[in-house]
Amino acid sequence: MAAASDPDAFLPPGRDALTSPLRRALAALPDDVRAVAAAVSGGADSAMLAVHAAAAARERGVALHLLHVHHGLFEQADDWAQRVRKLGDALGAPVHVLRVTVPADGGVGIEAAARQARYAAFAQAAQALALRHILLAHHRDDQAETVLLRLLRGAGPAGLAAMSARTERDGLVYLRPWLDVPRAVVRAAAADYAARHGWSPVDDPSNADDRYTRAAVRKRLVPVLDARWPGWQGILARHARLAEETASILDEVARQDLASLDPSAQDGSFSLARWRQLSAPRQAQVLRCWLAQQGARMPTEARLAELLRQLRQLHSLGHDRQLAWNHGGHCVRVVRGRVFATPR
Repeated sequence: MAAASDPDAFLPPGRDALTSPLRRALAALPDDVRAVAAAVSGGADSAMLAVHAAAAARERGVALHLLHVHHGLFEQADDWAQRVRKLGDALGAPVHVLRVTVPADGGVGIEAAARQARYAAFAQAAQALALRHILLAHHRDDQAETVLLRLLRGAGPAGLAAMSARTERDGLVYLRPWLDVPRAVVRAAAADYAARHGWSPVDDPSNADDRYTRAAVRKRLVPVLDARWPGWQGILARHARLAEETASILDEVARQDLASLDPSAQDGSFSLARWRQLSAPRQAQVLRCWLAQQGARMPTEARLAELLRQLRQLHSLGHDRQLAWNHGGHCVRVVRGRVFATPR
């Protein structure tokens, strides 16, 4: 394989479609950033992210770390980790294999449990390596599939915004520079890389197993959509951008409404009487905003409707009644006309 000292040695012709978004993402980072990470499963998408990020990071003058999460869910997991190590060696990028345990009975499903374990591992590794930014390989087709899944789950504007190019979680910034790049472009680059360098991506069997939700969408829905509505991925990706704008406006209004409810900086409570003066949709939106600020898990539509009903019907602006509504790790209470959220 080509020497890692040559940043262009691994890049195929027409690379700008993949490298340019990475250059822009890295150029927008603060000047004091000295290192970034890329999440690399070993699949075609994340492997190409590593290849093109290596060149962009060299141009930007920052170090690149590759983070590989070893879930241990498949017998091939050790081989996948070794394959990523080889890729890192070729690119001159250190590889950190993060071993996690995915609970089988976490109550959220295996896909969600694995995702939670990944983010927890990323946060721990980033702290140890003094990293603040992690690159993810999600592309336009991933975005379109996410919009489909959110539609099927009945998500609102915030959910339909799907994945953002920049999100913050656990004190880290996650960057998705390829949300406008079609999967076909990434896979063509992966095929070219394999032909020229002899390194092939791993094949995760869960991607073809329709017991998993996203795989079911790819196997059952995507072929029909491709045949009947060519280019649907770009349409849904555009829808996600518009939904993100709408969600941003709704959040801005909710924050303004919350500021008008006599909020307490000490305990996070607000005035029930002032909240009741809002229209019904704004009452719901401000509750979502307030619960998020309190660190509470976002309730389902049915659970939120129950809280709204109780708050609207409660005659407790004095001392006569109190409300205690348990939700996840929090309890929403009304005491003396003020609404609180306290850890259970």
